Amino acid sequence: MTSVRFTQIACAYPTLRVAVVGDFCLDRYLEIDPVRTEKSIETGLSVHNVVNVRAQPGAAGTVLNNLVALGIGTLFAVGFAGDDGEGFELRRELGRLRGVRLDHFLQTPLRRTFTYCKPLVLDGGAGPRELNRLDSKNWTATPAEVESHLRQSLLALWDQVDAVLIMDQVDLAETGVITGGVLREVGSLAGRRPGLLVLADSRRGLRGYPAVSMKMNCVELGMLLSCAPPEGVEQVRRAAAELAGRQGRYVFVTLSERGLVGAAPGGEVEHLAAMPVRGAIDIVGAGDAVSANLASALAAGASLREALELANAAASIVIHQLGTTGTASVAQLAGLLGHDR
Repeated sequence: MTSVRFTQIACAYPTLRVAVVGDFCLDRYLEIDPVRTEKSIETGLSVHNVVNVRAQPGAAGTVLNNLVALGIGTLFAVGFAGDDGEGFELRRELGRLRGVRLDHFLQTPLRRTFTYCKPLVLDGGAGPRELNRLDSKNWTATPAEVESHLRQSLLALWDQVDAVLIMDQVDLAETGVITGGVLREVGSLAGRRPGLLVLADSRRGLRGYPAVSMKMNCVELGMLLSCAPPEGVEQVRRAAAELAGRQGRYVFVTLSERGLVGAAPGGEVEHLAAMPVRGAIDIVGAGDAVSANLASALAAGASLREALELANAAASIVIHQLGTTGTASVAQLAGLLGHDR
């Protein structure tokens, strides 16, 4: 990608309107100073003293954070939180993000707020060390009332946006935002406006999803094609091309240290190797940075290869940010790719 093309794509970002539909989570970090460890008089157990608490949107919120970092003009958060303290905290953090609109973000007593509580021991020069995480999730089916609200939000937004990201981040099906009813609504709306970029990602795999663009790993690609996971890059290229042709939409496959493969419905297939590691890494959030950058770049008019280049660079930037779920800004992308802006 030339510097001219990089600038053209990045300069389109402030004009874009993007909806993120999915499971927004509160990432709460408890920073522990080991020097201040005490012993409980009552139990005799060690007491970890928390010296700082910080929070940020996670899961689908991590995708949103990356879109904010890129300077996307208007962002719609479509999801829900509970009517609880964590929900208040999550909505507050979402509201602090530039360009984010919460018109379609539901706060309801019918759900609890999806939360990852991450205790971090601050070991000085060694960097933060994460202890066992404390999660809060929903274990019952999303109520019909909540699902109906989400479907109405999709209907209201579909003709107003340049791209939609579908982010299914819960482990137990039908307990989050992306229910069967919501997917049926997505399928109906996608057929009504086939030119709209809709990019889906699900931690449980994408089987049963409507014909939208998809991001996945090799195991998920094999599941969709009812075959063993493709092993070599060339096998992945062929499998991705087959699925893209079948779906009539883009297919993206993450290959960890081997990079990214992208296939377009017209038969174009590209592979980019991962960028070299430049020190200690933490892979948390890399996939979400890839999703955000693929969608933004394609909505801004990037070619398949250009979108892959930007997503690949974003993943490299994010994995080198330790103790947090990071993001990649346009300035950081320009620096890593050697484009002066």
